[in-house]
Amino acid sequence: MNSLPYVSNGHRVNTQGHLVPEEQVREIDKLRDELVRTLIARAQFLAATIAEEKKQYFSEIDAFVYLSLREYGVERGGEKGNVTLMSYDGRYKIVRAVSELIRFDERLQAAKALIDACLNDWTAESRTELRTIVQDAFRVDQAQNIRTQQVLGLRRFSIEDERWKRAMTAISESIQIVGSKSYVRFYERIGNTQQWRQIPLDIATAGTP
Repeated sequence: MNSLPYVSNGHRVNTQGHLVPEEQVREIDKLRDELVRTLIARAQFLAATIAEEKKQYFSEIDAFVYLSLREYGVERGGEKGNVTLMSYDGRYKIVRAVSELIRFDERLQAAKALIDACLNDWTAESRTELRTIVQDAFRVDQAQNIRTQQVLGLRRFSIEDERWKRAMTAISESIQIVGSKSYVRFYERIGNTQQWRQIPLDIATAGTP
């Protein structure tokens, strides 16, 4: 995209960055252009409003948690953790969640080699399902990143092979916490059931036209 003004001295800038006289631009193209720019401006305003509102959500939740802790003589300290706030009638709840961003260092390669050695020695008939799970765990996603949760999930298997145990140790020791990301989600109860419906704040899922 170019940075020239889209209308200048009776001309409009096209997608190639060329100045096209207004009289040569079809009316339907002008109307489309105006519609897109109007909706984009509104979307940008909405995005800025949501970003500011999100900061306010976290600030008010944090302030309430601090207030609640003070009733027990506890001062706030350390990292903000997960918390769920429920309305008095139990109809609504707010969940603040903190998700750690995990990466693996080079020791993951040692774990993979040990696991491969186990799979190669075990009989295919008795370990077919596990082989599929392992292969899926070490398959990268579309962004070429290791599938973190799938790799960590391998540690739930109770296998006595000493190589497998060393592999699980290598996975645990290869974990690097590189940051965290906080989320806030809003829910309402579905009727009188124990099920919850998330209140969508994503414009793509917030209701249908």
